[in-house]
Amino acid sequence: MQQEILIHSAHHETRVVVMEQGTVQELHIERHSQRGVVSNVYLGKVIRVLPGMQSAFVDIGLDKAAFLHVADLWQHKRHEADKSADKLTPIEKLLFPGQTVMVQVLKDPLGTKGARLTTQISLAGRYMVLLPQDSHIGLSQKIMSEVHRKNLRERLTTVLPIGFECGLIARTQAEDASTDQLSADIAYLNQVWLDAESAAKTKPAPALLHRDANLSQRVLRDLCTEYTRLIRVDGVECYRELSIFAEQYMPVVVNKLSLHTGEHALFDLAQVDVEVNAALQRRVNLKSGAYLVIDQTESMCTIDVNTGSYVGAKDFADTVLKTNLEAAQAIARQLRLRNLGGIILIDFIDMGNDYQREQVRSELERHLARDSVRSRVHGFTALGLMELTRKRVRESLAHVMMQACDCCLQAGQVKTGQTVAYEVLREIEVQAKQFNCTGFQVKVSNKMFNWFEMESNDLVKSLESRLQVLIQLYKVDEMAGYSFDVVIQQ
Repeated sequence: MQQEILIHSAHHETRVVVMEQGTVQELHIERHSQRGVVSNVYLGKVIRVLPGMQSAFVDIGLDKAAFLHVADLWQHKRHEADKSADKLTPIEKLLFPGQTVMVQVLKDPLGTKGARLTTQISLAGRYMVLLPQDSHIGLSQKIMSEVHRKNLRERLTTVLPIGFECGLIARTQAEDASTDQLSADIAYLNQVWLDAESAAKTKPAPALLHRDANLSQRVLRDLCTEYTRLIRVDGVECYRELSIFAEQYMPVVVNKLSLHTGEHALFDLAQVDVEVNAALQRRVNLKSGAYLVIDQTESMCTIDVNTGSYVGAKDFADTVLKTNLEAAQAIARQLRLRNLGGIILIDFIDMGNDYQREQVRSELERHLARDSVRSRVHGFTALGLMELTRKRVRESLAHVMMQACDCCLQAGQVKTGQTVAYEVLREIEVQAKQFNCTGFQVKVSNKMFNWFEMESNDLVKSLESRLQVLIQLYKVDEMAGYSFDVVIQQ
């Protein structure tokens, strides 16, 4: 299915949406003050080893110590692969407090938990994944044709540099890549690894050895496929950066890049903010009149399916089946849009027979197959709930944009001060493009005024300088929570 990718880049954050048939399918947000650390490589220092948990806490320079389990140790994985090994080596025999160790982040810090680490390094490029500690050549399982697999293996053996000792995994995109593109990707990844190794010998722990690509670059690397028709960028600096990146590493993508120059913001035209606000609500209305209720906890997500106002046209069993099939499609989209992960339980409306349940399961798996994040459907439990798991790597949309509400003893959630502050800045930028104005009066609540004073003053001054307008903040006691009003000055 044809897709379009929209990228909005500002000084404080980058937002990306993937559109299919005019509908937002995926949303990614990277705030520059809170940039994720997944895939970054660090030189860490072991703080504490816990034999009882077969894990260790490692200082990599973040606010919280990161977590390293014995199963994520490269030595452990190599030992585990050795069929002749009688007993796996415990973590206390492999690590000790004060030891320096090169690690890579598997998961961002989530909630109260620190980042999760591995010592098995892997560096992803456009076509290849470099495995510095291995020596085998592997191919993506999505390359199904045996003829294509054999041809790709043969091509890879001809492009490997002399003395190359690392392992490689060819990604799905490698199937259609030229020999020169494969060679350039391998050379780039090999240089990244050599730079990280060199830094590890000179820098004291904790230290960042390699930072993964930013969100806009990862979009080109990971989300752009043969089905991507156009990549529209709202931001001159971001467009130039991506053009240079694409010309160097992904020439086939260059012609798909387009700079948005209209007076209306790109995301406003696509009504992205409407979709975002809807994705922050518990209730999701379906076209038929049925609806979903989505609740998220720290380790689990539950989804309830209800018929709502949908009464069907034939009989009850037919109504239930159609509602569940529609819900299965909507749920797959909501998982991507909200970036929900971990254990997911779905309470579909009770169905009368196994055949209907299998239909619903197949429909859910079919739509989940389009997801770039790995998921697995485990089937219906004894209580009739559909159980599935989806890999959780980064914070969900709600965790990024929402916080517990103080007014109801934290029983509900409201947008964070940072989220609202960024909405104010976007509103000013949109209005400045549309109207010839000299400045803005921004009326805000006490909470928002304090937030701007403490956290976002520099962003306001930067926006004033860039737009050549005056932005004045006013406290309005009658305003509650994080409310605001932007008034144009002609």
